[in-house]
Amino acid sequence: MNWRAFLEIFSQLSLSSAVSHAKMHPMIVERLKYVIWAADMGRAVKFYSEVFGGRVLKQNDIISEVTICDGIIGIHGGGEGERTWTGLSFQVPDVIAGAAEIVAAGGQLTREPQPENGEPPHLAMCVDPEGNEIMLTRKRG
Repeated sequence: MNWRAFLEIFSQLSLSSAVSHAKMHPMIVERLKYVIWAADMGRAVKFYSEVFGGRVLKQNDIISEVTICDGIIGIHGGGEGERTWTGLSFQVPDVIAGAAEIVAAGGQLTREPQPENGEPPHLAMCVDPEGNEIMLTRKRG
């Protein structure tokens, strides 16, 4: 048996036994991080740490990490500043005040908070200074 044939058989056996093991045991997750892009790392870190009270865990030009409410946002350098939906949602007590803070920090609103069914606004669609689309929500009744 040549070396390549051995590696092929070994890799198939390893993958097969790994799949078998995975079916019986859940993956061990050490950390969950949601990654977004930034053209200007300093501006992005400042936005998430100041607007949302995040704590900077790590910061350099390639990747930075900001923790907010036990969640971690990884900010990866090299972004182009284009509009990108992230799926990030921040629950806040007052969506109107939160939206004002987003704008004051250089962000934008794509959907301003609107009252709904006689209740105060519960949703604002926003964009951070790097083009990442985020939501502000309020806990409903």
